[in-house]
Amino acid sequence: MSQPPDRDDAEEVLARLLPALRELRDGNFRRRLVVTGDGAAAEAAAIYNEVAERNQRLAGELQRVGESVARGQLPVAPVTLDGEVEGGWALSADSVNFMADNLTSQVRDIAQVATAVAAGDLTQKIDVDAQGEILQLKNTINTMVDQLSAFAAEVTRVAREVGTEGKLGGQARVYGVAGIWKDLTDNVNIMADNLTNQVRGIAQVTTAVARGDLSKKIDVNARGEILELKTTINTMVDQLSAFAAEVTRVAREVGTEGKLGGQAEVADVSGTWRRLTESVNRLAGNLTTQVRAIAQVATAVTEGDLTRQITVDASGEVAELKDNINAMISNLKETTRANQEQDWLKTNLARISALMQGQHDLDALAQLIMSELAPLVSAHYGAFFLTRTAEDGRRYLEHTAGYGRPPAREGPPLRFDFGESLVGQAAVDRRSILVEDAPPDHIWITSGLGESAPTSVAIVPVLFEGAVLGVIELAGIHRFSSVHLDLLDRLKESIGVEVNTIVVNTRTEALLGESQHLASELQARSEQLQNQQDELQRSNIELEDKAALLASRNKDIELKNIEIEQARQEIEERAHQLSQASAYKSEFLANMSHELRTPLNSVLILAKLLADNMDGNLTPQQVDLAKTVHQAGSDLLQLINDVLDLSKVEAGQMNLLPEDVVLGELARSLESMYRPVAAEKGLEFRVVVAPALPSSVHTDRSRLEQIVRNLLANAVKFTDRGSVELRIRLAQPTEVNSGALRRARQRIVFSVLDTGIGIPADKLSLIFEAFQQVDGTTVRKYGGTGLGLSISRELTTLLGGELQVRSEPGEGSTFSLFLPSEPTVDNPPQPVEPAAVETSAVEAPAVETSAEEAPADEKPPLPRVPTDAASTLDVSAEGIDPPLRSSELLNRETRPHAYGAVEPGQRGALQFNSEKVLVVDDDERSVHAMRVLLEQHGLLVVNADNALGALRELRTHNDIVIVLMDVMMPQLDGNEAIRMIREMPRYRDLTIIAVTAKAMKGDREQSIAAGATEYLTKPVDADRLLELLSEHLPAGMVTEAE
Repeated sequence: MSQPPDRDDAEEVLARLLPALRELRDGNFRRRLVVTGDGAAAEAAAIYNEVAERNQRLAGELQRVGESVARGQLPVAPVTLDGEVEGGWALSADSVNFMADNLTSQVRDIAQVATAVAAGDLTQKIDVDAQGEILQLKNTINTMVDQLSAFAAEVTRVAREVGTEGKLGGQARVYGVAGIWKDLTDNVNIMADNLTNQVRGIAQVTTAVARGDLSKKIDVNARGEILELKTTINTMVDQLSAFAAEVTRVAREVGTEGKLGGQAEVADVSGTWRRLTESVNRLAGNLTTQVRAIAQVATAVTEGDLTRQITVDASGEVAELKDNINAMISNLKETTRANQEQDWLKTNLARISALMQGQHDLDALAQLIMSELAPLVSAHYGAFFLTRTAEDGRRYLEHTAGYGRPPAREGPPLRFDFGESLVGQAAVDRRSILVEDAPPDHIWITSGLGESAPTSVAIVPVLFEGAVLGVIELAGIHRFSSVHLDLLDRLKESIGVEVNTIVVNTRTEALLGESQHLASELQARSEQLQNQQDELQRSNIELEDKAALLASRNKDIELKNIEIEQARQEIEERAHQLSQASAYKSEFLANMSHELRTPLNSVLILAKLLADNMDGNLTPQQVDLAKTVHQAGSDLLQLINDVLDLSKVEAGQMNLLPEDVVLGELARSLESMYRPVAAEKGLEFRVVVAPALPSSVHTDRSRLEQIVRNLLANAVKFTDRGSVELRIRLAQPTEVNSGALRRARQRIVFSVLDTGIGIPADKLSLIFEAFQQVDGTTVRKYGGTGLGLSISRELTTLLGGELQVRSEPGEGSTFSLFLPSEPTVDNPPQPVEPAAVETSAVEAPAVETSAEEAPADEKPPLPRVPTDAASTLDVSAEGIDPPLRSSELLNRETRPHAYGAVEPGQRGALQFNSEKVLVVDDDERSVHAMRVLLEQHGLLVVNADNALGALRELRTHNDIVIVLMDVMMPQLDGNEAIRMIREMPRYRDLTIIAVTAKAMKGDREQSIAAGATEYLTKPVDADRLLELLSEHLPAGMVTEAE
């Protein structure tokens, strides 16, 4: 019996469907079934065709995405499926698109961070948790960023998204699915959360596969070809599950565990499935190669190796990341080289400048420069020519020192006139000359084994304030580098300063010796004149007694008169020469004051900053050492001031500023200052003020305090046990020796009593002499210069008083200062030396205070010629320093307390708000000290080494609020620079503080007249400077630190 026709058609369709399903199972999606008729068989064929079409399209899209990612061609176009798809098909397409988007975003973020690093923006940092090779990459990059602190901060956002969140393009979210699809989605999301979306499992099955459910298999009972179809479909599901498992494994190893180099292994696949597997493996392989190459280079940079470059092949944004990292390494290498050159330049500038200091011989200085400078710039030949002046005034250059070419052993040294040869031309032009590719026969550099011709020759003039003091010629086998030429250019001014200093010092010493010789000759001529005058008087007496011989002796008398007139003229000429010698001496002391105060300025400021230890990074021992340096510098400054004070007093140039001094206030001030000092030595200290005293005394307060402080300081210094007492009371007329004091309405006596070592009788008159002490031996116990009492005696005379002393060895001493309650004379008195003293418990007669009691015949016959530099030095209270402080007069046993009287941190309470200050000074040490001080208090410092540079800085920086202007500078002095600044409308009201170390008389008035707001002398007192800055800064710019 025959079967119905539709059954035959179904069997035919099933017969064609079974091999097609086998091919579909094996990954061949190109076969299609012909659909004829209708019914279940036709529907099954149509469903198969639809499944095969979708599988083929999805496999092609996956292959395209995999190849694009493997080649680094980002971004990847999304996977698209024609027609309306849903379920597992839509899920698969969306998952692949999510993978591509996430991978694109991840690589772009890595490239963005690398681009920022290459551009110098290292504010981001990877701080995500990671494992395996990803952890190694993270640690390597973070270490690189940490060690390159000037170029990196942190790669925050990219590190968090790539390593911690893994959220570079969103996550795959598939709703309404379960089983293997949910596991696959979760695995892909876990991979995306950690590193990349490299693997997508795409499966295609029949209707159940299209819904994305791989946990189901065909379990219907069937036989025959239906069973084969079931087996074929179930086998396809198994293969898809195996593919999904491999993709999940690779994603876990690469994305979660950080194990780069993993490969997917799916057995028994071919066609599209095999190509898809190979595409995923290529993606993982390329990513592994690129990440490892970046990690290797980053590790090398972290270890300081800047020669490595990333050479791995890449394209797209990965290639851009590679180029950016390579550019970053190149920029870092160039910056490191530039910093090393600057460090070398500054170090050698400072070293050579330090070596030149303290030299006194020009030839030795020239040889020192050649021996140090030639090897430093890789020169093998050198010559130093110093400028000399011939008798006719013509200047020439003479060979003084050499390197590889010693001076001539016989005959005169090699000489060149200005303009002769390149050496002379460099002197005329005041510019350096560089000869490259010198001809072979120019000069020969010889050694013990041979000789060779130099390649480059550099000729550098030595300048001081525009004047040529010499020329240096250097030659080398190799070309001079730019940093070598920069060093030579910067050194020519420094060498000029040292050469000029030696020349000036030599000339000054010669002038000083000449002035002393002239003074000796003048004294001899004066004695000769006096003898001649005595002889003339005797001759006149003889002429009176022998009138008869008048005619015969008349000619002799006329000759005597002519000789007397000649002697008088000669005396006047000698007096003029002595006045010139005094001027030379004044200039010498002024220059020495400037040369001592300039380096002392840097020493005191830097030592004070170290002693304050505001950063707290010094040990107590280091702080004590800094305090010792500061105190030693202060002692040296006090010695300079003492010498100038004494010189000015002796020259009659000390100006007094009388005022009403409240005695009670003065007593309290002295007690608060010396009570802690005495207590530190275990001494009892008392201040006794008599009740019947007037409320005030009219005198110069600063000079009065200077005298009393000196007496108290000496009492504490020379008293080891017992007490020190200050008594202030009214004195009786009988207690004083001066007639002017006896006639005064009231006399105030300041007595300082101590129980110290006392003074021997034979030393009482000696202690008032300059540089004299009771214990003047080389093993003396107590320090000091011996100027204190000498200055006190002279100041007492100026104040119209007298100074008495009573002392007994072993019992103690009493120094008494007698002053009138108000001035008694208008004209300054003449000092009188103290008379002889008694032996035991004696009193040294006081210094007389009034010139009216001196006999008339004691007046000098000629006008007084000042012979002390104080007549031209401004050592008044305005010009140099305030009155002596106790810390400057005490010995080293009491200095620690006196030093600590100003606690560290009192200056630190002043903090500014990053205002800009211009420091103009040609001394690098002073600039460095000022910079450290000002920057420590929140100020920004701009510096210039001359006046013209200051004008340039003012035009460049519009926000400068204060200028610290050094007065003595080359080319253009500070006062002229201040005038030029004041002519600029913008800076008419700018605060300008003039600073000088020379302190010549009238300097302050000249600076104020030029337009300076304030005037300070070196060494600059840091507290006073900060106080001035806080006074002149606009409101709101100064804050008190908590």
